[in-house]
Amino acid sequence: MSGLRVLHEGAGLLVVAKPAGVLVIPGRGEGGPSLREQLEEQLRRKVFVVHRLDRDTSGVLVFALDAERHRALSQAFEAGQVKKRYRALVEGRVEAPQLVEAALVPARKGRMRVARPGEQGKPSRTRVRPVETFARASLVEAEPLTGRTHQIRVHLLQLGHPLLVDHQYGRAEPLTERELGGTADTVVLARTPLHAARLEWPELPGVEALILEAPLPEDMAQALELLRR
Repeated sequence: MSGLRVLHEGAGLLVVAKPAGVLVIPGRGEGGPSLREQLEEQLRRKVFVVHRLDRDTSGVLVFALDAERHRALSQAFEAGQVKKRYRALVEGRVEAPQLVEAALVPARKGRMRVARPGEQGKPSRTRVRPVETFARASLVEAEPLTGRTHQIRVHLLQLGHPLLVDHQYGRAEPLTERELGGTADTVVLARTPLHAARLEWPELPGVEALILEAPLPEDMAQALELLRR
């Protein structure tokens, strides 16, 4: 697949490492071709979107090549049978694993927020654990146990550890090498450093059990190396 890293192909599935900055499906008012459109043009066939990642989120993304597998996987996502692991670079020192439980409600301009007392929000839960901790930042693993819009980003904000860059829930300006411990003013992180690192599901009707992983993209890996110095 030209210009796209394929993680798994076969038995009616196509799993790719989604680059940051690419839409999964055509977005209302958002420019640029979507990944689904690009794949359909290259494969010359219809592809089915099983789940979605935000435009700026990178990582494991699953497409089905027929309606049967699309249905089986979509139902597995809805039923919580798919285990998801994200990696995120966040502000501050995350010292211990935590479980965030908070109902979410829509806010202005496409954002979400934690429901206030008396508000009817959608229940959501995310496990967060530290992977590496630095002086003013941390690499964490986030495991969403529910699938709400912007769930991980809002829960990290609720913990007091927003993503290092997040134009909706934290700092909007890009991060430079100097701010991460280097010596240059070159931009290292210009998007939300959130990466879908791993997906796992059991054997499903017409779908084999799989564990799929995508390595950290270049910008997050570079930021991590600077933080380690």
